[in-house]
Amino acid sequence: MKKIISIVVLALISLVSFGQNARNNTADSIIGNYESLHEGDAYKVEVTKNSNGSYKARIYWVKDAVDPKTGKKALDVKNPDKALRNNPVDNVVLFDGLKYDSAKKVWNGAKIYDPQRGIKANLTCSFLKDGRLALKGSLMGISETAYWTPIAK
Repeated sequence: MKKIISIVVLALISLVSFGQNARNNTADSIIGNYESLHEGDAYKVEVTKNSNGSYKARIYWVKDAVDPKTGKKALDVKNPDKALRNNPVDNVVLFDGLKYDSAKKVWNGAKIYDPQRGIKANLTCSFLKDGRLALKGSLMGISETAYWTPIAK
């Protein structure tokens, strides 16, 4: 009986471990919805796959999406692309064209947009052991990391 219980426990541990590794080590594991609190801003993001196999992230919810001065939805006023400054803050594309590097088990090859500062930085993403997605933006030798927590469906 103890032998059967041990086998069942080992099988369950293997399944759990495989599930975690599968999420962390496959290109499409980045697809999904995330929430984050970064520098005081709470927001939710959706990561989708483009037809060319790269990935795109778009904000779809911001806690304080209303401009307190106007009472209207806040806009992406710091965007370096003047054509995008009228986009609402809850519809901002954070990155597009991100690719998976299977050898390094990271996503890279794109720039991440920081709507708080109006800048773009080189982006590298990877999953942490706790399941969060770490997004490291680097510009001119300075790096900053934001963490996104997957939202369970």
